[in-house]
Amino acid sequence: MKLLNIKTTVAALLTASVFAGCAFNQENIKESQMEISNKQKVVELLHSIESGDPKPVGYINPNKYIQHNLAVKDGLAGFGEVMQALPKGSAKAKVIRAFQDGNYVFAHTKYNFFGPKAGFDIFRFEDGKIVEHWDNLQEIVEKTASGRSQFDGPVEVKDLDKTVQNKQLVQNFVNDVLHGKNPAKITEYISNEKYHQHNPFVKDGLNGLGEAIEYLTSINDMFIYEKTHKVLGEGDFVLTVSEGKWHGKAHSFYDLFRVENGKITEHWDTIEEILEEDKRQNINGKFNF
Repeated sequence: MKLLNIKTTVAALLTASVFAGCAFNQENIKESQMEISNKQKVVELLHSIESGDPKPVGYINPNKYIQHNLAVKDGLAGFGEVMQALPKGSAKAKVIRAFQDGNYVFAHTKYNFFGPKAGFDIFRFEDGKIVEHWDNLQEIVEKTASGRSQFDGPVEVKDLDKTVQNKQLVQNFVNDVLHGKNPAKITEYISNEKYHQHNPFVKDGLNGLGEAIEYLTSINDMFIYEKTHKVLGEGDFVLTVSEGKWHGKAHSFYDLFRVENGKITEHWDTIEEILEEDKRQNINGKFNF
């Protein structure tokens, strides 16, 4: 249940609409797509999980939809099979922040299906239609080490002119610190004056991060970043998608950073165990950007 994603819920919407004989007005959809951004399409699609509005499903290309949630079958056909797994009326979705980087849109969303979850979703567009989807989910923790939730903090994008340099800064941080190539450079990347932490188990500040690393290392359970597959950003927000190991098992790490005056000042994340091969419902892989 933990690995069922946004697609699980949208599946219910799509299948219910089809079975109910709901016909889309294609001209209206086409006109709507011309008027709104890809970012807005994603926000509408995710919110339709809760509202039941069938129109945003039309933003998905029905002939090409590559699914990277390993618990869901490929394409729109995979939607129907997971529909019955959702308790009726239980699905909730609230987009907290959304960003666009070229043909990619990524969103940070508060969910409730099969329990409260924090999620990151990435959608790829071609010709105004969604053709590919990745995600990462983690259960919500109410009492956190920093006192911050997994969602609060700034949502407005700033410093659009610094997108490229902010992406490079974060990529360098991930390579040097998270991949362990040069961890002593951490103070070159993270502000020692303000570092707001939204990982539920880590306290604020560099001291809080150091304390968490020291503890995990002491019990031989430190998370290991092995490969970073994608870096996406808009303005002062940058998302990295990585794979590695934790608890001795394969995991995916989605990390969202906010950069201010050339330093990382805020961090949100989700960590999810990667489904074993014999349980996967598609062959697209968890990453494969």
